[in-house]
Amino acid sequence: MEIAPYEERLNLMRGLMWDYNIPPEHCLEVLEGTREKAGHYTETTLFRKLLESYPWFTILSIMQPKRILELLTDQTIRSVRFKSLIPRYEFIRTQLQQALSASG
Repeated sequence: MEIAPYEERLNLMRGLMWDYNIPPEHCLEVLEGTREKAGHYTETTLFRKLLESYPWFTILSIMQPKRILELLTDQTIRSVRFKSLIPRYEFIRTQLQQALSASG
């Protein structure tokens, strides 16, 4: 799956942060690992908000799979607000690990 164009990813960040005055560019930079914080969000808390807010394929359009795998830790998965998501993201992490190890 291809990552979405920059403007589309910015729009998704605007939708994610509709209730905060945080620049969408800062959010993308945090998720990419090139900025420490966007407002009060760290990469962990921002990624968790992404998991709780968007469907999986939308997340794949925002971030590179390798970066998703870096952030999809046990701690992040266990901290999601909706505990029904835990098995889904544990499964997704396993599938992503297999896909990335098979591709190179």
